[in-house]
Amino acid sequence: MTLNITEYYATLDEGRLDDAVALLAEDVEFAMILPTGANKKTGRAAMLEYLRGRPPVGRKHRILRAAEDRDLQFVHGAVTEGDRTTGFFVGVMHVDGQGLIDRYQVSFDSEFFLVAADSTTEGDRV
Repeated sequence: MTLNITEYYATLDEGRLDDAVALLAEDVEFAMILPTGANKKTGRAAMLEYLRGRPPVGRKHRILRAAEDRDLQFVHGAVTEGDRTTGFFVGVMHVDGQGLIDRYQVSFDSEFFLVAADSTTEGDRV
């Protein structure tokens, strides 16, 4: 079974923004903790506006670890542009009773990682 959170990032990376936000509840609450500051908003439309406002850079999310505990889903991964890793992220999503993502928090840092981008086994460090 595919996790909602991994499906979300895969759909986003394919450039299918409308399909990605369709995985979110209409009243989704989200917080993105980025080097430039926190972006906290509510609503599917607000998320779509944010996503459409990002510069086109060929960004991909390489999931290194994923987990699920009841109604919460977690990922840690690397963000890449082409063959270059630009940073690392941790994302957490709450999935409601209808299977939609109704709360989402993600943090990104250009240097700090939990698992190295080239990690293939648990516990690898550089």
